[in-house]
Amino acid sequence: MEAIAAPPAYQRARAAVRYGEVASTLVHALKYQDRTDLAPAMGRWMARAGAELLQEADALIPVPLHWRRGWARRYNQSAALANAIGRQSRITVRTDLLQRTRATHQQVGLSRAERARNMQGAFAVADNKRAFVAGQRFILVDDVLTSGATLDACARALLRAKAVSVDVLVFARVVEAFRSPI
Repeated sequence: MEAIAAPPAYQRARAAVRYGEVASTLVHALKYQDRTDLAPAMGRWMARAGAELLQEADALIPVPLHWRRGWARRYNQSAALANAIGRQSRITVRTDLLQRTRATHQQVGLSRAERARNMQGAFAVADNKRAFVAGQRFILVDDVLTSGATLDACARALLRAKAVSVDVLVFARVVEAFRSPI
C-alpha cells in the first residue's frame, strides 16, 4: 500500500530473504564484523531472487558509501554483494557511475520521513559519467531495503542522468508485521 501511495523512483525490487533474526545476523556480520567471506553466498541467493531483473540489466551499481565511511569500514558491503552477483550473472559492476555527494546520518532509528530527508540530494552522477548512464538499465544493489529512501535517492540520481530504468536487488527486505486495518 505504501508503494501505491508514494511510488518509488525505481521500477522493481527483489530481495533474497525477509529481514529477520538470521538475516540480521548475516547482514551485521558482513557490514560491521569484516565477514566479507559471507558475500559470495549472499550474492548467489540474491542472483537467484533477482534472476528476472538480471536478464534485462546492463550493469549493477552498488549503493556508494561516503568516502569517510568507506575509509573507516575499509570496504563497501554493497559492492561486495554486487561483485558476487556480477560473477554469478556475468553482469558488469560499475562503482564509478554513482557517487555519494555528502555524508548522511545513519538511517537506524529514523522515521520514514526523516530517512527521506536525510537522503535527499545525497547521490549524483558526475557530469563526465552521464554519457555512460544515458540509455542504460541498471540494478542498484544493497544489503537491506527498509523504507527505500536510500535506494530511491540513488534511483532518482540515475534517472536524472537519463538511465532508461532502475531496479533494486537487496539481500533482505524489512517487512512490517501484519497489522489489522481496523
